[in-house]
Amino acid sequence: MLVGLSNGVAWAAVDAREHDAFWLWSGVATQPVLDRAQTLYVLQGQISATRRDRQTAALIAQGMSVTRLPQREVWIVYRAHTLRWPEPVYKQLLGQVQRWRDAGTAVAGVQIDFDARTRYLQDYVVFLKDLRQRLKPELKLSITGLMDWSSNADSQAISELNGVVDEVVVQTYQGRHSVPDYAAYLPRISRMGLPFRIGLVQGGEWQAPGYLQDSPWFRGYVVFLLNQK
Repeated sequence: MLVGLSNGVAWAAVDAREHDAFWLWSGVATQPVLDRAQTLYVLQGQISATRRDRQTAALIAQGMSVTRLPQREVWIVYRAHTLRWPEPVYKQLLGQVQRWRDAGTAVAGVQIDFDARTRYLQDYVVFLKDLRQRLKPELKLSITGLMDWSSNADSQAISELNGVVDEVVVQTYQGRHSVPDYAAYLPRISRMGLPFRIGLVQGGEWQAPGYLQDSPWFRGYVVFLLNQK
Protein backbone atom coordinates (compact mmCIF):
# COMPACT_ATOMS: atom_id res chain seq x y z
CA MET A 1 0.00 0.00 0.00
CA LEU A 2 1.35 3.39 -1.00
CA VAL A 3 1.76 5.44 2.14
CA GLY A 4 3.99 8.44 1.53
CA LEU A 5 6.58 10.44 -0.34
CA SER A 6 10.32 10.69 0.31
CA ASN A 7 12.22 13.40 -1.57
CA GLY A 8 9.48 13.41 -4.18
CA VAL A 9 9.65 9.63 -4.75
CA ALA A 10 6.73 7.45 -3.80
CA TRP A 11 7.49 4.73 -1.29
CA ALA A 12 5.50 1.87 0.13
CA ALA A 13 5.36 0.25 3.52
CA VAL A 14 7.29 -3.01 3.69
CA ASP A 15 4.74 -5.80 3.28
CA ALA A 16 6.11 -9.01 4.79
CA ARG A 17 3.83 -11.02 2.50
CA GLU A 18 6.03 -10.05 -0.44
CA HIS A 19 9.14 -11.64 1.09
CA ASP A 20 10.31 -15.06 2.21
CA ALA A 21 13.25 -14.32 4.55
CA PHE A 22 12.66 -13.04 8.08
CA TRP A 23 14.30 -12.24 11.37
CA LEU A 24 12.39 -13.85 14.22
CA TRP A 25 13.26 -12.04 17.43
CA SER A 26 12.41 -12.80 21.02
CA GLY A 27 8.89 -11.78 22.02
CA VAL A 28 7.55 -11.47 18.47
CA ALA A 29 4.37 -13.44 17.91
CA THR A 30 4.01 -15.94 15.07
CA GLN A 31 2.54 -14.46 11.88
CA PRO A 32 0.93 -16.16 8.87
CA VAL A 33 3.83 -15.00 6.64
CA LEU A 34 6.07 -17.53 8.39
CA ASP A 35 4.13 -20.34 6.70
CA ARG A 36 5.76 -19.43 3.39
CA ALA A 37 9.16 -18.47 4.76
CA GLN A 38 12.15 -20.05 3.04
CA THR A 39 14.80 -18.50 5.28
CA LEU A 40 14.69 -17.64 8.97
CA TYR A 41 17.17 -15.79 11.16
CA VAL A 42 16.30 -16.96 14.66
CA LEU A 43 17.58 -15.09 17.70
CA GLN A 44 19.07 -17.42 20.31
CA GLY A 45 20.83 -15.09 22.70
CA GLN A 46 22.68 -11.92 23.58
CA ILE A 47 26.31 -11.63 24.58
CA SER A 48 26.82 -8.80 27.05
CA ALA A 49 29.41 -7.72 29.60
CA THR A 50 28.54 -8.95 33.07
CA ARG A 51 27.56 -6.51 35.81
CA ARG A 52 30.14 -7.93 38.18
CA ASP A 53 33.06 -7.66 35.76
CA ARG A 54 32.70 -5.41 32.73
CA GLN A 55 35.77 -7.03 31.16
CA THR A 56 34.05 -10.40 30.82
CA ALA A 57 30.91 -11.44 29.00
CA ALA A 58 28.11 -13.96 29.28
CA LEU A 59 25.61 -15.40 26.83
CA ILE A 60 22.01 -14.84 27.88
CA ALA A 61 19.76 -17.32 26.08
CA GLN A 62 16.74 -15.81 24.33
CA GLY A 63 14.25 -16.73 21.65
CA MET A 64 12.42 -19.95 20.87
CA SER A 65 13.40 -23.34 22.20
CA VAL A 66 15.36 -25.70 19.99
CA THR A 67 13.02 -27.49 17.62
CA ARG A 68 12.86 -28.82 14.10
CA LEU A 69 11.99 -25.98 11.74
CA PRO A 70 10.80 -26.79 8.20
CA GLN A 71 12.46 -23.87 6.43
CA ARG A 72 15.05 -24.52 3.76
CA GLU A 73 17.61 -22.34 5.51
CA VAL A 74 17.87 -21.31 9.16
CA TRP A 75 20.47 -18.97 10.64
CA ILE A 76 21.14 -19.00 14.39
CA VAL A 77 21.51 -15.36 15.49
CA TYR A 78 23.36 -13.83 18.41
CA ARG A 79 23.12 -10.18 19.34
CA ALA A 80 26.56 -9.06 20.58
CA HIS A 81 27.16 -6.02 22.76
CA THR A 82 30.84 -6.80 23.27
CA LEU A 83 33.53 -8.72 21.38
CA ARG A 84 35.39 -9.80 24.51
CA TRP A 85 34.09 -13.34 24.65
CA PRO A 86 35.51 -15.83 27.16
CA GLU A 87 35.79 -19.47 26.14
CA PRO A 88 32.54 -20.55 27.91
CA VAL A 89 30.55 -18.21 25.61
CA TYR A 90 31.98 -19.85 22.49
CA LYS A 91 31.29 -23.29 23.93
CA GLN A 92 27.68 -22.37 24.78
CA LEU A 93 27.07 -20.84 21.36
CA LEU A 94 28.51 -23.76 19.42
CA GLY A 95 26.58 -26.17 21.61
CA GLN A 96 23.30 -24.40 20.84
CA VAL A 97 24.00 -24.50 17.12
CA GLN A 98 24.70 -28.22 17.25
CA ARG A 99 21.47 -28.88 19.15
CA TRP A 100 19.52 -27.16 16.37
CA ARG A 101 21.25 -29.35 13.83
CA ASP A 102 20.61 -32.48 15.89
CA ALA A 103 16.91 -31.56 16.00
CA GLY A 104 16.77 -31.81 12.21
CA THR A 105 16.75 -28.09 11.36
CA ALA A 106 18.63 -27.10 8.20
CA VAL A 107 21.10 -24.75 9.87
CA ALA A 108 22.92 -22.65 7.28
CA GLY A 109 25.17 -21.02 9.83
CA VAL A 110 25.56 -18.35 12.48
CA GLN A 111 24.76 -14.66 12.25
CA ILE A 112 26.37 -12.09 14.53
CA ASP A 113 24.34 -8.93 15.06
CA PHE A 114 26.85 -6.35 16.24
CA ASP A 115 26.85 -2.61 15.61
CA ALA A 116 30.50 -2.26 14.63
CA ARG A 117 31.32 1.42 14.29
CA THR A 118 33.46 2.16 11.26
CA ARG A 119 36.53 3.25 13.23
CA TYR A 120 36.53 -0.05 15.15
CA LEU A 121 35.84 -2.26 12.14
CA GLN A 122 39.36 -3.69 12.13
CA ASP A 123 38.81 -5.07 15.64
CA TYR A 124 35.62 -6.68 14.42
CA VAL A 125 37.48 -8.28 11.51
CA VAL A 126 39.93 -9.89 13.94
CA PHE A 127 37.05 -11.22 16.03
CA LEU A 128 35.25 -12.63 13.00
CA LYS A 129 38.37 -14.37 11.69
CA ASP A 130 38.70 -16.14 15.01
CA LEU A 131 35.02 -17.10 15.08
CA ARG A 132 35.24 -18.41 11.51
CA GLN A 133 37.99 -20.80 12.61
CA ARG A 134 35.81 -22.11 15.43
CA LEU A 135 32.82 -22.92 13.22
CA LYS A 136 32.57 -26.23 11.45
CA PRO A 137 33.53 -25.89 7.77
CA GLU A 138 30.00 -26.60 6.57
CA LEU A 139 28.56 -23.70 8.58
CA LYS A 140 28.42 -20.23 7.08
CA LEU A 141 29.00 -16.92 8.84
CA SER A 142 26.65 -13.96 8.40
CA ILE A 143 26.87 -10.52 9.96
CA THR A 144 24.66 -7.48 10.07
CA GLY A 145 26.20 -4.28 8.77
CA LEU A 146 25.66 -0.56 9.16
CA MET A 147 24.91 1.47 6.06
CA ASP A 148 27.78 3.88 6.59
CA TRP A 149 30.32 1.07 6.14
CA SER A 150 29.99 1.63 2.41
CA SER A 151 31.01 5.28 2.77
CA ASN A 152 33.24 5.63 5.81
CA ALA A 153 34.80 2.28 6.63
CA ASP A 154 38.45 1.53 5.94
CA SER A 155 38.59 -0.23 2.57
CA GLN A 156 41.32 -2.56 3.82
CA ALA A 157 39.15 -3.74 6.73
CA ILE A 158 36.23 -4.35 4.38
CA SER A 159 38.40 -6.32 1.95
CA GLU A 160 39.60 -8.55 4.80
CA LEU A 161 36.01 -9.69 5.36
CA ASN A 162 36.12 -11.37 1.96
CA GLY A 163 36.44 -15.08 2.56
CA VAL A 164 35.62 -14.68 6.25
CA VAL A 165 31.91 -13.84 6.10
CA ASP A 166 29.47 -15.33 3.62
CA GLU A 167 27.07 -12.40 3.66
CA VAL A 168 26.44 -8.98 5.15
CA VAL A 169 22.84 -8.00 5.88
CA VAL A 170 22.79 -4.22 5.71
CA GLN A 171 20.25 -2.73 8.09
CA THR A 172 18.15 0.13 6.71
CA TYR A 173 16.23 0.69 9.93
CA GLN A 174 16.53 1.52 13.61
CA GLY A 175 13.93 0.23 16.03
CA ARG A 176 10.53 0.15 14.32
CA HIS A 177 11.34 2.68 11.59
CA SER A 178 13.43 2.97 8.45
CA VAL A 179 16.42 5.32 8.59
CA PRO A 180 15.18 8.51 6.82
CA ASP A 181 18.18 8.87 4.48
CA TYR A 182 18.73 5.19 3.70
CA ALA A 183 18.57 5.85 -0.04
CA ALA A 184 21.74 7.97 0.09
CA TYR A 185 23.83 4.96 1.15
CA LEU A 186 22.47 2.29 -1.18
CA PRO A 187 24.45 3.15 -4.35
CA ARG A 188 27.74 2.50 -2.55
CA ILE A 189 26.93 -0.80 -0.87
CA SER A 190 27.96 -2.89 -3.88
CA ARG A 191 31.39 -1.32 -3.74
CA MET A 192 32.16 -3.33 -0.62
CA GLY A 193 32.61 -6.34 -2.88
CA LEU A 194 30.78 -8.64 -0.45
CA PRO A 195 27.59 -10.68 -0.88
CA PHE A 196 24.85 -8.66 0.80
CA ARG A 197 21.20 -8.63 1.62
CA ILE A 198 19.11 -5.61 2.54
CA GLY A 199 17.49 -5.69 5.96
CA LEU A 200 14.04 -4.08 6.09
CA VAL A 201 11.64 -3.54 8.98
CA GLN A 202 8.05 -4.68 8.65
CA GLY A 203 5.85 -1.69 7.86
CA GLY A 204 8.83 0.61 7.35
CA GLU A 205 9.55 2.87 4.42
CA TRP A 206 11.12 1.29 1.37
CA GLN A 207 11.59 2.28 -2.25
CA ALA A 208 13.55 -0.37 -4.14
CA PRO A 209 16.06 1.21 -6.55
CA GLY A 210 16.26 -0.43 -9.95
CA TYR A 211 20.04 -0.73 -9.88
CA LEU A 212 19.98 -2.93 -6.79
CA GLN A 213 18.81 -5.97 -8.75
CA ASP A 214 21.68 -5.46 -11.19
CA SER A 215 24.35 -5.77 -8.52
CA PRO A 216 26.23 -9.09 -8.72
CA TRP A 217 26.55 -8.99 -4.92
CA PHE A 218 22.86 -8.54 -4.08
CA ARG A 219 21.25 -11.63 -2.52
CA GLY A 220 17.78 -10.34 -1.62
CA TYR A 221 15.99 -9.04 1.46
CA VAL A 222 15.45 -9.98 5.09
CA VAL A 223 12.45 -8.52 6.93
CA PHE A 224 12.55 -7.85 10.66
CA LEU A 225 9.12 -8.90 11.91
CA LEU A 226 7.28 -6.82 14.49
CA ASN A 227 4.28 -7.49 16.67
CA GLN A 228 1.33 -6.02 14.85
CA LYS A 229 -0.73 -3.36 16.62
